[in-house]
Amino acid sequence: METEDRTEHITEPKPAERSGHRRDLAAVGVGVVLVAAAALVGRAVESADHSLFVHWPPLLASWNPHGGIGTVAAPAVAAAVIAHGPLLAVRLRWRTLLLGCYAASLAWVFSLALIDGWGRGIAERLTTKHEYLRAIGRFDDIGAALRTFNDHILIGPPDNWPTHVAGHPPGATLTFVLLDRIGLGGGAWAGVWCIVTAASAVVAALITLRALADERIARRAAPFVVLAPVAVWAGTSADGYFTAVAAWSVALLALAASRTVRSPAAAALGAGLLYGLLCYLSYGLPLIALLFVAVLALTRTARPLPLFVLGALVVPAAFTLAGFNWWEAYHLLVERYYQGAGGVRPYSYWVWANLACTAVAAGPATLAGVRRVAAGAPNALRSRAATAPGRLIVLVLVALLMLLAADLSGMSKAETERIWQPFILWLLPAAALLPARGRRGWLAAQAGVALAVNHLLWTVW
Repeated sequence: METEDRTEHITEPKPAERSGHRRDLAAVGVGVVLVAAAALVGRAVESADHSLFVHWPPLLASWNPHGGIGTVAAPAVAAAVIAHGPLLAVRLRWRTLLLGCYAASLAWVFSLALIDGWGRGIAERLTTKHEYLRAIGRFDDIGAALRTFNDHILIGPPDNWPTHVAGHPPGATLTFVLLDRIGLGGGAWAGVWCIVTAASAVVAALITLRALADERIARRAAPFVVLAPVAVWAGTSADGYFTAVAAWSVALLALAASRTVRSPAAAALGAGLLYGLLCYLSYGLPLIALLFVAVLALTRTARPLPLFVLGALVVPAAFTLAGFNWWEAYHLLVERYYQGAGGVRPYSYWVWANLACTAVAAGPATLAGVRRVAAGAPNALRSRAATAPGRLIVLVLVALLMLLAADLSGMSKAETERIWQPFILWLLPAAALLPARGRRGWLAAQAGVALAVNHLLWTVW
């Protein structure tokens, strides 16, 4: 593997960094208390009236200690990243680092999924009664399926869609329909597709960090973006695939706005195309537009905007011409949401318990990093993000804003450890603000959370 000596980037932590260690641990402690409170209160609520619809609150999971092929592989991947990740992130050439991070992320997600075994962990996850593959046979005539899609969203009419088909625009289901059409049908191919695409989100995030902050920040963040507990829910769920589409849309816009790519115009158009697709994969992910605003603000340019908007109109125009009405479908989805568990799950619990789910999925290093983001936010905003850490802080603050908006909407009650993957991705780079000394310890903590969750709980997704 080709390497380059970049040891000049390794510096001793500043006094301010060292002095914040106790406050970092305190932030992790707050997260632990939040998760514990959500577990205890959730158990009491569920025992009293069964209104949470989760067996191991706040996560959608059941207590089920188990192991599988991944029980050997996942700790080995984690150990390799912990031992070598920080140094390789500094020394490898940039393109080699991106390839290495993709390979490591792919290995991490696959090995975690294989703790549940090939069948339960990957091949059967998207074949249950709630999932997309159950509806593929009804898309033999894609045009007719799109024209009548909204007729089957509500519970009640004959042949209403399975939960996840009804809960998303038809672009999500069409992905698996098209995979089936090219000979990659069935749960195994669908699961592999989600994992292979989900792992690429790491690369997109690092490219974005380099374009908007600097390469040093991106290199510091790399091991933490790879070795994140949220990988438990990337393998296997379609939300991992959605995360990758969202991340690449942001990355392409960042390249276009910073003009650090050979063809900024093509990058801007590609970013728009992916965003248009994203809006037809999930009703909640138009919120990613807040990151686009941050990208343009940090680069102080609106030059990519016309081509971005042009690209963003392509997919909506195609679906509209095919007969699918997005706005009507969204309002019907809201009605269906309250017909089911969403109408019973108490907002008063989930509005804060969702954040406990996020704390688990993001991991302790991210919590410590977010603490540093909060501490540095006044200076970063006052100086208009003039420094690389300041620009990183702005990105993380926008990710927190997206989470808050999704949380307060009331349309994300439970399962947010899976659903919020596209937002959690942008919290992970906050760990780049942690001192170099102790970085392996933080990585070990991240891996420990993921391994504990995947071995002790049956997470459904």
